[in-house]
Amino acid sequence: MSILSIAIVGGGASGWLAANHLGLALKGRSPKVSITLIESPDVPTIGVGEGTVPMIRKSLQAFGIEETALFRRCDASFKQSIKFINWRHRKPGSEMSAFHHLFDPPSPFGVDLSDFWLDELATGPKPVAFDEALSPQSFSCEAQKAPKTLASAPYQGAHAYAYHFDAAKFAELLRENAIERFGVEHVQDHLLEVETARLEMDCVETDRLTEGNESKNDERIVALHLREGGRRCFDFYLDCSGFSGLLMEKALGVEFISLADKLWMNKALVTQVPSAPDAPLPPYTQASAHQAGWIWDIALPKRRGVGLVYCDRYLSDKEACQKLERYLGDELPSAGEFRSLIMRVGHLKKFWQGNCVALGLAQGFLEPLEATSILLTDFAASLLARKFPTSDETLPVLEARFNRIVAHAWEAVIDFVALHYQLSDRRDSAFWRDYRHHLDAQPTSEELSRRLALWQHFTPHPDDFFSQFEVFGVDNYLYLLYGMGFSTQPKTLDDTARQQARAQLDKITHAKDFLAQKLPDHRAFIEALTQG
Repeated sequence: MSILSIAIVGGGASGWLAANHLGLALKGRSPKVSITLIESPDVPTIGVGEGTVPMIRKSLQAFGIEETALFRRCDASFKQSIKFINWRHRKPGSEMSAFHHLFDPPSPFGVDLSDFWLDELATGPKPVAFDEALSPQSFSCEAQKAPKTLASAPYQGAHAYAYHFDAAKFAELLRENAIERFGVEHVQDHLLEVETARLEMDCVETDRLTEGNESKNDERIVALHLREGGRRCFDFYLDCSGFSGLLMEKALGVEFISLADKLWMNKALVTQVPSAPDAPLPPYTQASAHQAGWIWDIALPKRRGVGLVYCDRYLSDKEACQKLERYLGDELPSAGEFRSLIMRVGHLKKFWQGNCVALGLAQGFLEPLEATSILLTDFAASLLARKFPTSDETLPVLEARFNRIVAHAWEAVIDFVALHYQLSDRRDSAFWRDYRHHLDAQPTSEELSRRLALWQHFTPHPDDFFSQFEVFGVDNYLYLLYGMGFSTQPKTLDDTARQQARAQLDKITHAKDFLAQKLPDHRAFIEALTQG
């Protein structure tokens, strides 16, 4: 049977990202396919995911969304980095420790300078930080520069960049685009019941197609029962219902795998504070570590989104409130404006079952570090759209493929997030001591342990990464490892290699000077763009 009707249950950023990806992929290929997004009018957007990674630019441009519309409609600002503050031990009286996880690659002019940095720049009386030494973008971030000029082409700039934005307004922009450009039907109604049935399949044929997929008798969704719309049948379903997991987890019974033993952050306090029109506008996310977790600080043109992430085994809810109040100081909002979130950390055992795929928070959640939620949503929605099933007979093989790839992406993200805590040398509280000891004794994966053992002797290289589906690659690891002070035995360089490295450093210095003159102030750029 052909797959001609698709239901997306749940809106927000995940639902409307999926609607745009599928609309883009299927509009020309399968004009008879219909896409319907169903969301409850009473369920608000969580609105925490205000940070993205550069991959989102490719998606938005493909959807046909104008970049200027993103800034004008979503109160957006640029994000060029995550600045990690106090994730390393600080001696009494010493300056605050900080480093940037930049979006530009280090060593941008063709020669890998990692070994030269380890041997000459990381040591000595005046050591230079890895990000500062090897990328002009570090200077642009600290100088509060935009990554492009008003003359730059849409979605292009002198630096790689992503965005901060108001998540609810972003979902609204995606909604309008999906409806107007791709003809997505939008239904606001309450889901009362999910009707399922078990589809009997030939075991020999199923074994051949699924390549080890667990289910021989697939439980599938038959229909959705809506309060106003009654019973509606579709051929394929996307679960974008967030933490509720209405389709995959509750209706189909797909198991949720907790990662609480690997990732200890389980609560967050979030708030918003207004920004003065002339306040600095950092073009990066700030992630400041505290005694039992960290605080994100995301600057939009008119406000800041701030959240304190913590492990409640080491910090009580009352202590968390007090800590966030101290962090905000005079900018403290009126009483009762902190919103408390309980974070169920983990993911589904399967992400696709039968005729249903989970995306976004319905698929899983780690913690806000490194903006992994919207990253995995965009990644998985794009993956689904590129090879969307055209008929029932293609479902088993595509299900097996999707589950393998997305599981691999999740494993890689789990490794990268946990590595932030494993690399930290903070010993000033029980949380940091215990967490580091736990991760050393029980690494998140054997692959990460092998890589860390290798990187004690060799700097990370692209050939250490075996899959295109690892959403964090060699550049991400270089910034994190050496920003955190990881120790690698430097390679012995001859005089020719040293001269070549110094010539590359000169180019980086010239690039800093050039960009300092060329790139506009971040806030001034956004004001000119949105008022023009």
